[in-house]
Amino acid sequence: MDALRSLGRVIVAFWILSHLSLLAYSSSPQDLQILNAERRIDLSSHIVKVFLTLKVENTGASPVSEVLLAFPPTQVDHIASLKAALTVGKKKKKSYVPLEVNPTDLPDAPNQTKYFSISLLNPLNAGETATLEVLYILTHSLEPFPAEINQAESQLVYYRDSAIILSPYYIKQQTTFIRTPSTKVESFTRVESTNRAGTEIKYGPYKDRPAYSYSPVIVHFENNKPFAVVEELVREVEISHWGNLQITEHYRLSHAGARHKGVFSRVEYQSRPSSGGISSFKYLLARLPPRVHSVFYRDEIGNISSSHLRIDYLKSDLEIEPRYPLFGGWKATFVIGYGLPLEDFLFESPDGRRYLNFTFGCPLAETVVDKLIIKVVLPEGSKDPSAVVPFSVKQHLEIKYSYLDVAGRTVVVLEKENVVPEHNSPFQVYYSFNPIFMLAEPLMLVSTFFFVFMASIAYLHIDFSICKTSS
Repeated sequence: MDALRSLGRVIVAFWILSHLSLLAYSSSPQDLQILNAERRIDLSSHIVKVFLTLKVENTGASPVSEVLLAFPPTQVDHIASLKAALTVGKKKKKSYVPLEVNPTDLPDAPNQTKYFSISLLNPLNAGETATLEVLYILTHSLEPFPAEINQAESQLVYYRDSAIILSPYYIKQQTTFIRTPSTKVESFTRVESTNRAGTEIKYGPYKDRPAYSYSPVIVHFENNKPFAVVEELVREVEISHWGNLQITEHYRLSHAGARHKGVFSRVEYQSRPSSGGISSFKYLLARLPPRVHSVFYRDEIGNISSSHLRIDYLKSDLEIEPRYPLFGGWKATFVIGYGLPLEDFLFESPDGRRYLNFTFGCPLAETVVDKLIIKVVLPEGSKDPSAVVPFSVKQHLEIKYSYLDVAGRTVVVLEKENVVPEHNSPFQVYYSFNPIFMLAEPLMLVSTFFFVFMASIAYLHIDFSICKTSS
């Protein structure tokens, strides 16, 4: 009997668990639906910008505090920046409130879909709607085809995406626009409701698409914009409390477009600049802070004189030209350095600590940085350093020895990969400093000069004459 009772209990428990799992599996549909979605993909440069507008509605019974964005696994690795904002007001009174965005995981994601979660400021109650503006930046997403071209050929690239927005929600209506740099489009995928006008390809509108709908498309078009990629950039920011901020930037630049094949003709390049090397670039623009001084531009050979500096009260533009034009697959290394007045960037916090307020990112316009390292060299004697950066970065400390240093200078090192112009945001480095340490180097110089002076006097008073001794 006991055995039968135990078996009966096991059967009942199994029945209850199975029915609970069925209830969980057959739970109500998604609490959110997208009433309208509009996506605009800008392919005018090698940095792809995607603007996404979503009008979401809570169709469930309980409040919702987050909205999920879905990406295919082949695209998520190329996302350099993702921002979201909540639209408040209408027309002229419209404003945007930034929202927090973080990567997240969902169990049993179809086709290895990756997700980002947008956290709403206030939960979206049942029946309410909200309009979200999303901007995400893709790098290394344009594939040159053909992969190799000669000096006179134009550069053609592929862009792969979906005509239908990938989403974990039901989308009532959606439209996708793709803008190319020019009207020279070799081919593009035609699906239902496809139209092209000038430089714009339109997919949609599509209505009543279920979650995780996908329709792959390929656009093959001409893009001769400079594919400037900095494989590694090391920026050293050295603080001197004597009034100067010294910046030294080490670049390893490459052209990431279609590789150059054949020989390079300098005569053809200079005589026909519009066709003899249309996909190459021979100069770059670096946007520097105002009041810049002591600017230098050099490489391993020496100083490069082919640069132009324009300064005004808002910014400083440095136009640099490498020793040779860069074609696809070619590389160049160089160093840019300049000084800045310390009073424009160093401040004191209410708690008495000092902090540097400087711009993160790369000064070169329309450039992708595969690996960026920023080294903030603090004055000797600085303590308790800490960095505040508006996005995730790797941080660690180093020690650097310079002239007349005894204990060495603390260096705050910040590292980030896949950096784009949207990362050019201010960051702060806080530290404590006792002003008495400013006297260390002058006292050391004075002491050294004093000892040398005394040694010289002692040397001059020594009698080195040879005297004749009596026998």
